Amino acid sequence: MLILSRKKGESIIIDGNIEIKVLDIQEGKVQIGIDAPKNIDIFRKELYKSIQEENIEAANVKLDIDKVSQIWREKK
Repeated sequence: MLILSRKKGESIIIDGNIEIKVLDIQEGKVQIGIDAPKNIDIFRKELYKSIQEENIEAANVKLDIDKVSQIWREKK
């Protein structure tokens, strides 16, 4: 892990195209801005973990193909 100190208004650059800038520091909270290409997804860590857990859960769902086929035919 790389540890850097930055002051309000300062930034870091990642991979030449992602800028993380310290916008404000108040009452123990740091407000940051992230400027990155649109094809890069940016998530808060707790949200990212939640998405991963839901994807794992969805991948573990087993479908009864016969039941799905029957339901599909009934809806037609």
